Amino acid sequence: MMRILILGATGMVGQGVLRETLLAKDVSEVISLARSPVEPLPPGDPAHKLTQLVHRDLFDLDSFIPQLTNLDACFFCLGLSSLGMSEADYSHITYDLTLSVAKMLLPHNPMMTFVYVSGAGTDSTEQGKSMWARVKGKTENALLDMPFKATYLFRPGVMQPLHGVKSKTKAYRLLYPLMWPFITVLKPLMPGVILTTENVALAMLNAARLCEGDKIMESKDIYQLSRR
Repeated sequence: MMRILILGATGMVGQGVLRETLLAKDVSEVISLARSPVEPLPPGDPAHKLTQLVHRDLFDLDSFIPQLTNLDACFFCLGLSSLGMSEADYSHITYDLTLSVAKMLLPHNPMMTFVYVSGAGTDSTEQGKSMWARVKGKTENALLDMPFKATYLFRPGVMQPLHGVKSKTKAYRLLYPLMWPFITVLKPLMPGVILTTENVALAMLNAARLCEGDKIMESKDIYQLSRR
């Protein structure tokens, strides 16, 4: 039975990951670490599995080390849009926070699988013109240098929210209903190109189960892993 930590369970990806992780029969405990509590869980989700750690400063987690020891996996779904942000501010959350959490977890969970949600178009060279892609690439590269049992870097592109999952970004909440008819038509024609939040969540769970080393997972890879 697995104990799994989720960061960013209140976001769109994280909501989907939380749902499927709670429903997984081989998961004994799900720990949500976030700045705010998750919204009420959908009917049927076994909330008795869920432990919520709510803390405003995610850079200062030493007091939670006892609860964050002997974990099987960390699903790092926390992220934000770079729109309107300076590179320094975006890097502080995207790079500095991710590495701070990873470095805190590693000594206490050396056999952990670390799954990081990045994004399609991430720049592994760290030299491209797109600020967000450079920062994400830098973050990915730093995680790959850390000796977790396995590190999976998820790069999803277009995602369809399922099971009542909603984006925290207002523009996306307005956009998804307009896109839904097109996504419904196109998804069967392009399997693995358009993912669902369920695909991403199931792929993360399989990553934790399989622990097949360090991998960069593009959308088609995520889709295939979700079906294993």
